[in-house]
Amino acid sequence: MSPRAAAAEVGFDLGVYLDGERAHVEPALDRALQDGCQSLPRGVADAIRHGVTSGGKRLRPILCATAYRACGGTAEASAVYDLAVSLELIHAYSLMHDDLPCMDDADLRRGRATTHRLHGVEATVLGGAALIPMAVLMAWRGTLALGCAEDVARRVARELAGAAGAGGMVGGQALDLLGEGRDLTEEELDTLHRLKTGALLTASLRMGALAAGAGREALDALDEYGRAVGLAFQIADDVLDATSTAGDLGKNPSDAALGKSTYVTLHGLDEALRRGHELVESARAALDAGGLRAPALHAIARFVMERSS
Repeated sequence: MSPRAAAAEVGFDLGVYLDGERAHVEPALDRALQDGCQSLPRGVADAIRHGVTSGGKRLRPILCATAYRACGGTAEASAVYDLAVSLELIHAYSLMHDDLPCMDDADLRRGRATTHRLHGVEATVLGGAALIPMAVLMAWRGTLALGCAEDVARRVARELAGAAGAGGMVGGQALDLLGEGRDLTEEELDTLHRLKTGALLTASLRMGALAAGAGREALDALDEYGRAVGLAFQIADDVLDATSTAGDLGKNPSDAALGKSTYVTLHGLDEALRRGHELVESARAALDAGGLRAPALHAIARFVMERSS
């Protein structure tokens, strides 16, 4: 760790910070659902509410709001989170669809029955699909509410749509399904997870930065940080999947049960951990190189590998 990175975290309490951020994210999610679900059939709206409000770290909206402030954004807090929760709506849709019988056929997510087990496959499919335009509309409105020009709002909305689509998360999900029962190479595994996990994490940072009027140097630094943290996040998931029970993780089935390649099966536990921590340090070095003084982003990078769920 560089002296600058170490100094950035002196006196910084990540637990307090994350709790404070979630206290802003949850009301913004409630506002988004109240607005977005009002014209939907009740069964679909109930499925959406279950998928969105079933807990989680809320990492993506927190990264968005954190990057906004790190890049000099100063607008009223509520508007920042109205933009930021657009990312959580996309994330929730991806989990609702990922758990479906035609994909991972999961019974348990975050310690609760998955959405399709409670609300049915049809309502879950429709609810997940409805979250996509709802999220893009929230990104557009949230960016304008921050005082940004329409061309910036369009750029932010395109970031979200691009990261969620075939060139990002959906493309990664497709590679994930195609990879079941195969031994993927390191390059294939990295490509899969840069799309499935990393694209939306990186978009979280870019969207906040763009709304704050960040320049190219800061955007490039956040790109590098996001790519590294995205892979580290997946490595940590694979380590937890290999070393914890379904009860510990609140998730079933495991990736091993689905015949998926993981960083642990590819490298072994120790080497996977070493690579994850190396990526964390790369992410933190990128912040230093980009001139971003952001203790929260430094601490979140470490948290990605140190978390227990």
